[in-house]
Amino acid sequence: MVLGCVPLSCGCSHNIADVDGTRIVDADKEPQNWLSVGRNYAEDRFSPLTSINEHNVARLGLAWFIDLDTKIGSEVTPLVVDGVMYTVGAWNVIYALDAKSGRELWRYDPKPRRDWLRYMCCGPASRGLAVWKGKVIAATIDGRLFAVSAATGALVWDVRTTDANQPYSITGAPRVIAGKVIIGNAGGEFGVRGYVSAYDADTGKQVWRFYTVPGDPAKGFESKAMEMAAKTWHGEWWKSGGGGPAWDAFSYDPDLNLLYIGTGNGNAWSRDLRSPGGGDNLFLCSIVAVRADTGEYVWHYQEVPGENWDYDCVQQMTLADLAIGGVNHKVLMQASKDGFFYVLDRGNGKLLSASPFVHTTWASSVDMSTGRPVEIKDNLYSDSEAKMVSPTPFGAHNWHPMSYDPKTHLVYFSAQEAGWAYSRTPTFDYHPMSWNISQNPQAKRPPPSADVPVKGFTLAWDPIANKEAWRIAHGGPWNGGVLTTAGNLLVEGTEDGDFGVYRASNGEKLWSMPIGTGAVAGPMTYSVDGEQYIAVSAGWAGSLIIIGGGLSAIHDAPTRMLVFKLGGATVLPATAPRAIPAPPPQTASAEIIARGEAAYNKTCRICHGGNLISGGMTPDLRFMSTQTHQQFEAIVLGGARADRGMASFADAVSVDDVEAIHAYIIDVSGKAQGRLLGADRIQPR
Repeated sequence: MVLGCVPLSCGCSHNIADVDGTRIVDADKEPQNWLSVGRNYAEDRFSPLTSINEHNVARLGLAWFIDLDTKIGSEVTPLVVDGVMYTVGAWNVIYALDAKSGRELWRYDPKPRRDWLRYMCCGPASRGLAVWKGKVIAATIDGRLFAVSAATGALVWDVRTTDANQPYSITGAPRVIAGKVIIGNAGGEFGVRGYVSAYDADTGKQVWRFYTVPGDPAKGFESKAMEMAAKTWHGEWWKSGGGGPAWDAFSYDPDLNLLYIGTGNGNAWSRDLRSPGGGDNLFLCSIVAVRADTGEYVWHYQEVPGENWDYDCVQQMTLADLAIGGVNHKVLMQASKDGFFYVLDRGNGKLLSASPFVHTTWASSVDMSTGRPVEIKDNLYSDSEAKMVSPTPFGAHNWHPMSYDPKTHLVYFSAQEAGWAYSRTPTFDYHPMSWNISQNPQAKRPPPSADVPVKGFTLAWDPIANKEAWRIAHGGPWNGGVLTTAGNLLVEGTEDGDFGVYRASNGEKLWSMPIGTGAVAGPMTYSVDGEQYIAVSAGWAGSLIIIGGGLSAIHDAPTRMLVFKLGGATVLPATAPRAIPAPPPQTASAEIIARGEAAYNKTCRICHGGNLISGGMTPDLRFMSTQTHQQFEAIVLGGARADRGMASFADAVSVDDVEAIHAYIIDVSGKAQGRLLGADRIQPR
């Protein structure tokens, strides 16, 4: 559906958004634009623009903003091509905006199945889109890939890239390489087999597909790579998909013609359940290099052999040329969810360095002679005893974009420390189309003394010296993606609702502004008519704020595109505080309430939050209205709000379960009545 095509003064023509590979490779020659999600194929997120710099950034102010009609958070980095901003909001709606004024030119709604939210880990957000030869290309949460005209928003093609009967979803941004659209998918916990596909950018026709884990050996193998990978698995992993989805990062070296793929976790989390008898389980939690034109396997480096902790290795991979030990190397760098910073030779996958950037207790180090982690055996969990392990499934660093500054030779990224009590169930009882992590709430928990204080900070990492240069401490975890510029600026949103600019050379704060929400998405910068702007899609989003149950900040502001410039004087409207209303009278017994709590944690927590505390991206059920309480059964069992993302769960819970869950919600809401949203955040130590 297209709304309101309003052409720019240059007119809607075939020359609009005429981006190709040459322009992306030569992105530094047109710093006024941001042509790809990471700005260039190296994904360095560094801008050569200098009009806004360390000497004048104190004059920065809000130039314009637009509300995106939702409180569902945002993870997108917008693109700007020749004065037009292209971005994607909740439910994959595409917007084209005048980059100077924010005036909407057109929007396109691909109408994904909103009830598909049931089969997603962490909300219906998208991390970006691609622009290629007059088309805007994006993916939907329910597994479609589509292209629209950059001039008018009219649909050009729309293809399905996942099986509509399997719980695949897509949140990552496509990249276009030599006329091929590269897209992965998500769904590891729900039981999928990961893969990456390439489609012709002109027609949407599939060109190649690379699977990230092997399928059923009895059906043969799609490639020699899958035949090789199958030797590292045991049992009947394919019945639950295996996992390994490439749900976020890609980068590309045009000289080597190599596409780099970051792969995700296994299903189940426990390797003992997933692959009885052991094995590295290729290509889980790996970086894989394939030929960009054919998808042919070239090399891989596995960060977490026998992945056991939900350590998706899909974080941004940045390419650079570095002199390490006096030798010039073409490198690939990643700050992994597993807590180690990796530097690889991107030509052959050889490990050049790997050092922890946070406190890690799953592994003490990486053996440079083998490239394998040295696991801490005392922290291997079982079905009877949970072990407190760092990092957590939320990661030491997650999908939040990082930046490499070639002037300071530092890499900047948000990081966090915390612990998670890992355990596993005695057996893997796989439930298709459902959340499967097989953690055991009945296992003996670690003593309170094993708890790990929660910390959040931004790191400046020296990839040549292989160590931290300095850090910026924050009030809590889940801070935003970063941008650096030639003006010696480091730009980042933080979990406390501020958007700030720091000196890239030493981390000194130069400017900040309260924006009422956490801006976790990657900021970007561009210029129009010689005037530089800094933009961020601000909206509190991601797994920790949904599932964490108060471990992170809680925000209530709408999702907005915020654009700043020197001298900007626009003011954001205030967000009125909300207090938990009085729930209906409690009529259930303590036994039923306890049953409801267990059912809630099994079925509802991944969307509505641990401890019944939502971080703001999804509805906090303690704030249910009288009408919602009255319709509770119709919503949960009947799907009365499927068009708003709340699918029917009639196949997962009984009428008695629903009554018990409702009783649990009433109980918690009654105890918290009158408390302001956000007042129950668990304070980091």
